[in-house]
Amino acid sequence: MTEYSEQEFVAASHLGEILKAKGWLLGTAESCTGGLLAGAITSVSGSSQWYDRGFVTYTNESKIEALNVNEQALQKFGAVSEQVAIEMAEGVLNMATTATCAISTTGIAGPTGATEGKPVGMVCFAIAYRKKDGIVTLPFTRHFSGDRTQVRRQSVLFALTAASRILEEN
Repeated sequence: MTEYSEQEFVAASHLGEILKAKGWLLGTAESCTGGLLAGAITSVSGSSQWYDRGFVTYTNESKIEALNVNEQALQKFGAVSEQVAIEMAEGVLNMATTATCAISTTGIAGPTGATEGKPVGMVCFAIAYRKKDGIVTLPFTRHFSGDRTQVRRQSVLFALTAASRILEEN
């Protein structure tokens, strides 16, 4: 048995099949999931054929330093925002020039950290991919329930399935 659920493993495997068929490489940028997304991806044997690298940027400073997230965006929108999720995903593509697409996660897993308008369980995601004329980035916000572990696991599963759906269509 792996440390990842059957659903996560199947979702990561499916994403890998899509990426392999396209000849694409994936990068990840994680905050609230703290490497769980990269872990689910690399639990799939052969993922080195389609997974390039991952960044865990838990603090604002690390988001700025590792991914070039704009400090003003962090101040204006907060780390848990679609704008910052977009900048994180695009930052992966700017820093990892071999990556063709990226997934980012940033949210409040709880039980602490909630602020007005940003409750525990709120997670922002972005899926970014390269096209000939630039980068296309699609943000999402979801609200998950449960404890810290459940919020993080649901975030991983959502990120994998959303990326599969988007990349299959494009």
